Amino acid sequence: MIRRPLAAAALALCGVGAVACGGAEVSDTGAAAPAASPRLGRPAATQNQADVSGTAAPATRTAASETQALPLTGKVVVIDPGHNGGNFRHTKEINQLVDISNQKKACDTTGTSTNDGYTEAAFTWDVSNRLAKLLRARGATVKLTRTSGTEWGPCINQRAAIGNKAHADAAISIHGDGAAANLRGFHVIMPKKIGGPVDRVVKDSARLGETVRDAFHSGTGLPYSNYIGRQALNYRSDLGGLNLSTVPKIFIECGNMRNAKDAAKFKDSAFRAKMAQSLAKGLENYLASAR
Repeated sequence: MIRRPLAAAALALCGVGAVACGGAEVSDTGAAAPAASPRLGRPAATQNQADVSGTAAPATRTAASETQALPLTGKVVVIDPGHNGGNFRHTKEINQLVDISNQKKACDTTGTSTNDGYTEAAFTWDVSNRLAKLLRARGATVKLTRTSGTEWGPCINQRAAIGNKAHADAAISIHGDGAAANLRGFHVIMPKKIGGPVDRVVKDSARLGETVRDAFHSGTGLPYSNYIGRQALNYRSDLGGLNLSTVPKIFIECGNMRNAKDAAKFKDSAFRAKMAQSLAKGLENYLASAR
């Protein structure tokens, strides 16, 4: 969830769910050792490795072929796990204002949670690490904007800067929304032109958003949001992580954590793995088309 800092009551709720905010929740999900995914496009071993005389091909040739076969070799992806588990303990720091090109906004927020305390910060940390492992297995260089599930920050302007400095081919910020309980579904957020740094990548960001939307919908079966955007696509000019990006970037709200049906998916480890796989497919599809 990325709209605005939560009120004191909401901060207290996150405090109650501190286990979910901290490292214990993350380790329980198995984020440190997500299930491996088959590498796409990798050739099966055949007798073609020998030449017509029956002499085995050099080992170096085989190794080079395998490296070239990885679909995302040479691509850089930056993953931004929304919020952080310790943000609720650092309200002064996360409420400091930062410049996001067309206005000033709070450094960060605490995020939301399911009604029984599974936090957005823990969810995004888990899915982001699963996604990173899948992309690395496909040859990509992957950077995360935070390296902990229990600290605070970084601020939204710093998160954008990490993607810019990496010269990412694609960047994605992963979130869960906190809307009314009767609303459900996922949506993707893309930037608008604002006369700022993001303007030159707005078109590519839109294409990235549509491609990830299609793969996420197909891979998870989750419905399009029934309360925001059109066919799960939403365009905004008030998010620092997008406004300051000079590389193609999107946000995805993977569902509404306050809705019982969506929340059940968020809390299911196997389904989080499916979310990560679907996001990996969407990013791969986009990067393949961008060559």
